[in-house]
Amino acid sequence: MRQPFRLAPLAAVAVLLLAGFVPAQGADNPGKITVEFWDKWSGFEADAMQSVVDDFNKAQDKIFVRRLNVSRIEQKMMLATAGRVPPDIVNLWASNLTSYVQNNALLPLDKLAREAGVDESAYIPMFWQLCHQEGFLWALPLTPSVTALHWNKKMFREAGLDPEKPPRTLEELEEFNNILTKREPDGSLKQVGHLVQEPGWWMRDMTHLFGGSVWDGGSKLLLDEQPSRDFFAWIATYPQRFGGDAMNRLRGAFGNFASPQNPFFQGRVAMIMQGVWMDNFIRQYASPDFEYGVAPFPIAGAPAEAPATIADTDILVIPAGATHPREAMEFMAYVQTQPAMEKLCLAQKKFTPLREVSPDFIRNHPHPYIRTFIDLANSPNARPILALPTLTEYSNDLNNYVNLLMLGKITTDEARQTMQERQQKALDKKTARWNRAKAKLLAGWRSSL
Repeated sequence: MRQPFRLAPLAAVAVLLLAGFVPAQGADNPGKITVEFWDKWSGFEADAMQSVVDDFNKAQDKIFVRRLNVSRIEQKMMLATAGRVPPDIVNLWASNLTSYVQNNALLPLDKLAREAGVDESAYIPMFWQLCHQEGFLWALPLTPSVTALHWNKKMFREAGLDPEKPPRTLEELEEFNNILTKREPDGSLKQVGHLVQEPGWWMRDMTHLFGGSVWDGGSKLLLDEQPSRDFFAWIATYPQRFGGDAMNRLRGAFGNFASPQNPFFQGRVAMIMQGVWMDNFIRQYASPDFEYGVAPFPIAGAPAEAPATIADTDILVIPAGATHPREAMEFMAYVQTQPAMEKLCLAQKKFTPLREVSPDFIRNHPHPYIRTFIDLANSPNARPILALPTLTEYSNDLNNYVNLLMLGKITTDEARQTMQERQQKALDKKTARWNRAKAKLLAGWRSSL
C-alpha cells in the first residue's frame, strides 16, 4: 500500500538510533521470535507494563516481546514507519488515530483480532469506538480515562460550602467560583474557585458541556453553532469577573503540574477537570492531609440524567510494515484478557476498558473514587476526545485565542469567527489530501481483511 513519504536508508537508521533501538539478536532468545514493542510510559507506569510483558514471555515459548521506552513516540513511530523500519507494536493515544490512519501508517487489525478471539462484546462501548476509524479496527485499548470534577474539600469548608456537595450544573460551578475566589489587600487574586485554563487540557472538548462539538466528524468545523458560541461566551465571563491581568498574574505564579507547587494542591484553584491519574499525583505531591472529592463535571442547564464526560484511552497499534504482525497480535490479545488488563490497570491505579471487572479489582484498588470513573465511562453521555486530523493546529490556535480573550484583546465573536476561518482552511487542506488517497487506501485495507 501507498506510503505517505519515504526515508533514505541512512535516515531510517538515524530514526532507530534516536529511539534507542537495538536490533534483535537471535542468540538472545534462541528459538523465539522477537517482537519489538515501543512504549511511551516511564516510571511506575513503565514498570507495570514491563511486568505484563514479563508474564507473557514466561507464559509461552514461541515469542519474546522486547519493550523499549521511547520519548516523543508519535514522531518517531511515524518516521520509522515511513522509513520502512517500524517496530511491531506501539503504545499511543486514541487521539493520534486519525492522523496515522490518513497517513497509512497503521495495519488494520480486524482480521488479526478476530482470529485472536478479540471481540467487541468484551469492552465498554466508548473505548471500542475510540479504536475505530473509517469502519476499520486500528487499535486495542489499554488504560482508559474519562474526565471528572476534582474539588478541594478544605477550600470548600473554609468558604462556607458543604465539602461533600459539589456543583451539579455549570451555573452552580460559577456560583461556587465566585464564593471561593479571594483577593489580596492590593486587589490581586489570592485564589480562585475555577479557571478554564487550569489545566486547560480539554478546552477543545468543552463544547460537550454545552451539548455539542466543534467538529462534525467529517469535513466541517462547527464553531458557528450554538454550543461553540456558548463555550466562548462562558470563557468571556472570566475576565469580566476576575480581570484578565489578575488571572494572568495568578497563573504566572503557579508551580509545575507534577510538583508540590501544583495550584490545586497549594489551594490556589479549588475545582479542576482531571482524569483518573490525578490521584497518583495527589499521593506523590500533595500534603498528607489533602482532602479532595471526585464527581461528574457539571454541564450547562439542568442537571444531567446521565453524567457527561470526555473519554480517551491509551492504545496498542501495529505499524504498517511491521515484521511480525501475528505475533504482535498474540501479545496484544494477551494484554486484553481480564487478568492481564486488571494487573496493568491496578498497578497504574487506573480502571480497565473491559465490561467485566472482578470484585478483587475494586476491593484492592487504591483510588478512593475508582467506581466514579467506571460509572462515568459507562455513561450514555460519554463522548470521545476530539480526534481532528488537524488536532495540533486546532489546539494551538484555541489556546492562543482563549489567552487573547482572557486578556480582553479580542471579542468572543472575533475569536470564534477567526478560528472558524483559519481552522476550516486547515481542515479543508487535510480533507482534500485524504479524499485523493481515500479510495485506494480503503480498497487496500479491505483486501487485507
